Amino acid sequence: MYEGLLHLHNALRWIILILLLVALIQAFTKKEGLLKTSLWLLITAHITLLLGLFQYFNSTTVGFQMIERMGGMANVMKDGMARFWVVEHISAMILAIVLITVARGKSKKKLYKNAALLYVIALILILAAVPWPFREAVARPLFPGMS
Repeated sequence: MYEGLLHLHNALRWIILILLLVALIQAFTKKEGLLKTSLWLLITAHITLLLGLFQYFNSTTVGFQMIERMGGMANVMKDGMARFWVVEHISAMILAIVLITVARGKSKKKLYKNAALLYVIALILILAAVPWPFREAVARPLFPGMS
């Protein structure tokens, strides 16, 4: 079950990125479809957050169990991979989802420039905090059985 949720969490990242780009274009061009796109983006982002929080609190490889396994938060902060998974990834993603949520509100009020700015910042945060395969230091070796 855990691996299935992990794969779903990873797949939803692509849907979020696509919807975020569409919402960004719609906000810059002030298109009418922004309300629907921003709603689907909000729903997908929150579902992904819930899946990620489940993994953080129940995984044997990231989150609280990693802190215990490494002997405390001080040791986690000294290790780049552990710091990424315990602190950086979750913090950046929560902040990005908060920005997406606030941008949805701005979209409803037809404050397109404000929404676009928030979407740009959220996109930058997401792109920086995703464990892309080319980032060997933080990519998938942490998860057994996955390459």
